[in-house]
Amino acid sequence: MASGRESTATRELKDFFAKARNGSIRIMKVIIKDEQLVLGMYKEPSQAWDRDYDRFILPLLEDMQPCYILYRLDSQNAQGYEWLFISWSPDHSPVRQKMLYAATRATVKKEFGGGHIKDELFGTMKEDVCFGGYQKHVLSRLGPAPLTAAEEELKQIKINEDKVIQVKTEISVQSKHQTMQGIAFPIQESALTALLLLKERKINYIQLKLDIEKETINLVHTDVTDIVDLPRRIPNNAARYHFFLYKHSHEGDYLESVVFIYSMPGYKCSIKDRMLYSSCKGPLLDVAEQQLQLKVVKKIEIDNGEELTAGFLYEEVHPKQHAYKQAFAKPKGPAGKRGMKRIIKGAGEAENGEDV
Repeated sequence: MASGRESTATRELKDFFAKARNGSIRIMKVIIKDEQLVLGMYKEPSQAWDRDYDRFILPLLEDMQPCYILYRLDSQNAQGYEWLFISWSPDHSPVRQKMLYAATRATVKKEFGGGHIKDELFGTMKEDVCFGGYQKHVLSRLGPAPLTAAEEELKQIKINEDKVIQVKTEISVQSKHQTMQGIAFPIQESALTALLLLKERKINYIQLKLDIEKETINLVHTDVTDIVDLPRRIPNNAARYHFFLYKHSHEGDYLESVVFIYSMPGYKCSIKDRMLYSSCKGPLLDVAEQQLQLKVVKKIEIDNGEELTAGFLYEEVHPKQHAYKQAFAKPKGPAGKRGMKRIIKGAGEAENGEDV
């Protein structure tokens, strides 16, 4: 995913959604193809929903490929049949695919109609979304129960996804608002998701750019990047924002420090670009640090990528302490020849028998 654009539903998928809601379809699989949401497959009901469940859903789950599944239950509400919405994101699928599907999840729900969705499941293993997994999910909502480590992780992933949507909504409300700190362009969901993945140490590099026409902050890519690769990541003819997970040792300790790099190639960019990038930098960092709680240990501004050597980064993150103590200087006495020091002992007397 190079552009970071959010996927939209094709007209054919929208039409099929409208047809499926009348109850004639039991299950449909939705995938992203060529940056569009398309219908992967569907099946009509065979038996009761609980008997159809595993034999319809499990064969659709691929080990390396995320997808969305909409499964019709037999219950109904005021809008018609109720549906289960499953987000499938296996652990071994590519990070870019996970990000793209996470960023588009809200779009699928909106296109299908949130009022028809009774419940949601998120899974990385088949045990999470099989019939037994769904039953455990339903029971967990009826009363508090201790969660396993895997369930805690899934819960946190779901919280992070919801946080992306919440933050995006908050930023959209404040978009284009000019303040003393700068102009807050809305940040695309894919970029917000990338920042959360960086916070969780699941990726180690993010490059962002401004879409001047749409007035948004977009994701460029999240390619795996080592220190030696950093100089090549810096465009020589365009400004960019970069977040880099700097892995290194310092005084015997292994550290993973997030560094923010603002690259602006001098006057090769227009005045408008320079002004907008400079103005949007502060609000972007506010979102990353305050709303997403991403700890950024160092903020760097550079003209070109040649500056980003291992030594340069180390000195920026761990600057040398130049602390000099000025020795106490005894004040000098009056200029000229100084007389002998005398101690007066009494009237007319001086030490060593000298006359006063």
